[in-house]
Amino acid sequence: MPTGIQAFIHMLAEAGVRYIFGNPGTTELPLNDELVTDRRIQYILGLQEVPVMAMADGFAMASRQLGVVNLHISCGLGNAMGMLYNAFREGTPLLVTAGQQDRRLIFEDPILWGEMVQVTKPWTKWSVEVNRVQDLPTALRRAAQVALTPPTGPVFMSLPLDVQMEMCETLDLSPIRLPDARVRPPVAAIRAAAELLLQAKNPCILAGSRITEHDAMPELVAVAEILGAPVVTEPGTTHGRLAFPSDHPLNGQGLPLWSPEIREKLKEFDVVLVVGMDLLRQYLYFEPARAIPEHIRIVHIDEDPWQLGKNYPVTVGVIGHSKASLAELSELLEKEMSDEQASAAMHRSTERISKHSKAREALRAEIENQLGAQPITPLGLMGSLARVLPPNVAVIEEAVTTTNTTFERLGVLKNTTGYFGHRGWALGWGLGCAIGAKLAWRDRPVLALLGEGAATYGVQGLWSAARYNIPVSFVICNNAQYQILKICGRGLQLPQAAHGQGEGLDVVNPEVDHVALARAFGVEAYRVTDLQELTDRVRDSFHRDRPILFDVPISREIQGRLNYG
Repeated sequence: MPTGIQAFIHMLAEAGVRYIFGNPGTTELPLNDELVTDRRIQYILGLQEVPVMAMADGFAMASRQLGVVNLHISCGLGNAMGMLYNAFREGTPLLVTAGQQDRRLIFEDPILWGEMVQVTKPWTKWSVEVNRVQDLPTALRRAAQVALTPPTGPVFMSLPLDVQMEMCETLDLSPIRLPDARVRPPVAAIRAAAELLLQAKNPCILAGSRITEHDAMPELVAVAEILGAPVVTEPGTTHGRLAFPSDHPLNGQGLPLWSPEIREKLKEFDVVLVVGMDLLRQYLYFEPARAIPEHIRIVHIDEDPWQLGKNYPVTVGVIGHSKASLAELSELLEKEMSDEQASAAMHRSTERISKHSKAREALRAEIENQLGAQPITPLGLMGSLARVLPPNVAVIEEAVTTTNTTFERLGVLKNTTGYFGHRGWALGWGLGCAIGAKLAWRDRPVLALLGEGAATYGVQGLWSAARYNIPVSFVICNNAQYQILKICGRGLQLPQAAHGQGEGLDVVNPEVDHVALARAFGVEAYRVTDLQELTDRVRDSFHRDRPILFDVPISREIQGRLNYG
């Protein structure tokens, strides 16, 4: 006769779950006890909830499977909330669980008890407390389906201690089965989209992370090539995965973060096809408030009706799976395109390719000019690392003022699945995400580029990398400051920010010793101040079977606004 927690583990194992990421407490002990003898699922211990959540997040995104987390009751959940926000903004399919106090104690308001369902509701697709052991299998099936069907996202289950331990012989342990979510778009909507795009004199495509997440890259490439249209990727606020091959000649790079610059980049276009992204999720308010120029007509394709027309009126809205919709759109465009339209598309393509090639050459020249600079510049750092990236590398970025989409602008990311950028912007995500991605892709090298500020939020994850022998190459891009805040302060025209000043924006006197910190957690680490030494060490690290960290001091010079284009 199974207990509630035995049923829980059995159903997850039967569904192919390999790992549970957790940090335990008293109310979670039945799970930890059962996993001593049930070895179908490996428990990955994290020393704090930030890396626990981030590891599960990275694993789920890389594997395209359900990431399962087990947190301690209320206080542990509180520590995890920033990473839950990240997962919510990404749409990562996480099943987050936490123990709850024994139901027989609830009336007396016991220690650790809290309204966890209400706490998690704003940042989950579904949140529930299971108060009968008989309901646990149904709740688990429902939670998995909700998390994994578009729009994907995290779910939360609160499991009372006595429900976990209760035995029941009538549990329905039917397996977790998912419906096929590849819903075709309405024929009339796709035809209207094709007609508008074919009429366009100067079309553009805005694409986002869901292109990779829904395996729609080949279909998007086909549409772009038929139209001869540049593909401009989503702004850094939502840029979590590659939306288009970085080395494709029609890659028009990213949208800026701010309204005036977005308008400037898009003003030449008359029709914009939006696919796989939110339109838009801006960072700071600037005038004019409307980021999309008024004259642009919008075709928007998305699985989620909520995204269509949410912020900007659309001329044609298409509800359907991105891959299926783009496949049908490309077929229709090719069929309906006239000779005159095909000639115009070819002319547009030639002009765009020439423009993009010149921008890339200018970037390479700028990098060459900075390779000898001391201290190391962000551009010099990125240009040097670009030379040693393996074709199948996974790159996790949480150092936005250093990385600045340089790898993409250089076209050196040779696979379309291995890029992970910060979407929710709750710090501490990147270190754990890299560990989770490596667990999903044991045969792929993983490079984590982390700001020193972000790294300290989730640094306990290094212990997990050492404990489970997860060979990630960590590079700390260390400018000893919160530079993004200084950039934003200048954008807001704050009086002291104009002079590079801001109370609490520098991490100095003392600086954090990331080498000593890493070694304390069991990870080999070095401070590197020479670019050639760094590139040699990073190249060699991809062939190691242990994690390693490099702390790289870089220039503290404050940049202008971030360059995504």
